[in-house]
Amino acid sequence: MADSPNCDLKSLSPLQLFERVTEQGEKVRALKAGKAPKDEIDAAVRMLLSLKLSYKTTTGQDYQAGLPPTDLALINNGTTKEEDDDFVDPWTVQTSNAKGVDYDKLIVRFGSTKIDTDLINRIERAIGQKPHRFLRRGIFFSHRDMDQILHAYENKKSFYLYTGRGPSSQAMHVGHLIPFIFTKWLQEVFDVPLVIQLTDDEKYLWKDLTTEKAYEYAKENAKDIIACGFDVNKTFIFSDLDYLGSSMGFYKNIVKVQKHVTFNQVKGIFGFTDSDCIGKISFPAIQAAPSFSSSFPQIFNGKEDLQCLIPCAIDQDPYFRMTRDVAPRIGYPKPALLHSVFFPALQGAQTKMSASDPNSSIFLTDTPKQIKTKINKHAFSGGRDTIEEHRKYGGNCDVDVSFMYLTFFLEDDDRLEQLKQAYTSGELLTGELKKVLIETLQPMIAAHQERRKQVTDEVVKQFMTPRKLAFEF
Repeated sequence: MADSPNCDLKSLSPLQLFERVTEQGEKVRALKAGKAPKDEIDAAVRMLLSLKLSYKTTTGQDYQAGLPPTDLALINNGTTKEEDDDFVDPWTVQTSNAKGVDYDKLIVRFGSTKIDTDLINRIERAIGQKPHRFLRRGIFFSHRDMDQILHAYENKKSFYLYTGRGPSSQAMHVGHLIPFIFTKWLQEVFDVPLVIQLTDDEKYLWKDLTTEKAYEYAKENAKDIIACGFDVNKTFIFSDLDYLGSSMGFYKNIVKVQKHVTFNQVKGIFGFTDSDCIGKISFPAIQAAPSFSSSFPQIFNGKEDLQCLIPCAIDQDPYFRMTRDVAPRIGYPKPALLHSVFFPALQGAQTKMSASDPNSSIFLTDTPKQIKTKINKHAFSGGRDTIEEHRKYGGNCDVDVSFMYLTFFLEDDDRLEQLKQAYTSGELLTGELKKVLIETLQPMIAAHQERRKQVTDEVVKQFMTPRKLAFEF
């Protein structure tokens, strides 16, 4: 009987072992804090030591809290870097595949859970309406503890939403809207508070910007975010450079996180080197702090036990893996996450969108003519070289950027499926598919621009003023 746990451990991946060690460590701390019987604590400690030994045997690395095993692609998949070129961290996304990043492999590598039909159906039952197209189409494809959020909601317990934006330029592009479109939907269907962090401090640390310029970008980006239609009575938008100096609760939580994460851990998680400035090394704690409700005493009346749900692109997950490891050690619930796929550049999913390259995406400041020209000229096509070949063999929706963009922005599921069938069969030509995208994006962006014109500096100030929201806690 004593051998069975170790037999079970042999079938676990390094990341699963890492998570088992983490969970067992939390169990030991809970037993000690609860003054459990000594024999129970000793048994839990023995299991913890056994798990750590199995982890080291499997990975060749000592277990370090908050630092998942390195070379995970090689360990999990038996592949070399040449065979698996996807590289994802909070600042860089690279893939050599025209279809984009392999998200199934990324789920394994990051240790998250795939959003499956059962979870989508449960969300539908909880909210009493059709799930958002981003869920239906797998744009939000991975999660951590969404089942716990639903359990809380089903039992009339509150939670709150947290998402953010790194304001690196004055103009946002359509890809930047994805988390905000989805977060707005989540806020409406669950009727919960929302905090939006503008990490102008991060952009000052990483980019060649002054603090004044970073803060100016934050306020300009806030206008685009507000133009998505958020309710000022339920939403607090804050700049780190501004809010940190006025919130003792926020700073206390930053310090708590900083105390429980070592330099070695952040180097392992984020790839920092000895030549990076100390601001970069300490920044992850600032992005972690909004995950804890006590960072916003004006909203949550000092409550420390509210769970947080974070919709974000999966490249931000390393910040929150660290946060989830720290949370129980400082007495807070772990934040839950919903991960989205990456928004492709016009030139293809394997190229990078850049604010310095106006042709890499459709920007929220683009005119109808610019939108049409960019799509017709730069949108990567999955079509054939000639009309004859295309009619015969059909197009490839998996690599066609116009179809990818329609997956994000065309609401009608039946229409999207008709386009896919027509393009794949060769009935629909690339130029005709691009025309559908142009006709979808032009009115959407024009409507956004009209809403943005109504967002004055005074409106921005209202959203960014620390205050009580329309909820009782």
